[in-house]
Amino acid sequence: MKFSGIQKTSLIDFPDNVSTVLFTAGCNLRCPYCHNWRIVLEYKGPFLSEEEAVRILEERKKFIEHVVITGGEPTIQDGLPGFISRLKSLGYKVKLDSNGMLPGVLVDCLPHLDYVAVDVKTSLDLYPGLKAESVEGLLKTIHALKDGSVDYEFRCTAVPGFVNEETVHNIGEMVEGARRFAFQQFIPGDTLDPNFNSKTPYTKEKISQFAEIMTSYVEEVILRV
Repeated sequence: MKFSGIQKTSLIDFPDNVSTVLFTAGCNLRCPYCHNWRIVLEYKGPFLSEEEAVRILEERKKFIEHVVITGGEPTIQDGLPGFISRLKSLGYKVKLDSNGMLPGVLVDCLPHLDYVAVDVKTSLDLYPGLKAESVEGLLKTIHALKDGSVDYEFRCTAVPGFVNEETVHNIGEMVEGARRFAFQQFIPGDTLDPNFNSKTPYTKEKISQFAEIMTSYVEEVILRV
């Protein structure tokens, strides 16, 4: 594997743990509000090799034993299940962030993961606005996590135009019975589509209303606003 970057210390990416975050390049979606678009659109480097990433992790292991793999979209990378298995064999706790569109790869990773965060970005009928060719993969991922034993959360960035009361109900129906759902604040500025650079985010109170709706569908709702 090759990585587009590393954040050596994060206090927020792995719930209740300090972690190191590895970023993969490329994605199979084109969310117009994406802030990581520079590593999504035909990223040419520089890259961090798998060996270099492991070396950095091992040098810091006495301080940080939790690793987050995010993107872009990690599941489009060759060798992801093997790399996660390698990290587990070295004693790390591993979390994977994914858009859930490639369930086969994600399921191959599950035996080696400690936590999974899957984005459920909007209602199914609006996924074409994210350049999704199909939503079948996402639905399979949702069922795999709900039926599995690995700890997980579904999460949604509350982007105006993609999230409202109606879409929250639709999302709730998609993930009904899930263990955990998190709403995150949309932060405008430097987005893939410049039209989202100045879009006004929802207030905390409005996102709290979305969270209240979601409590009817899942066991736990988290606000990150």
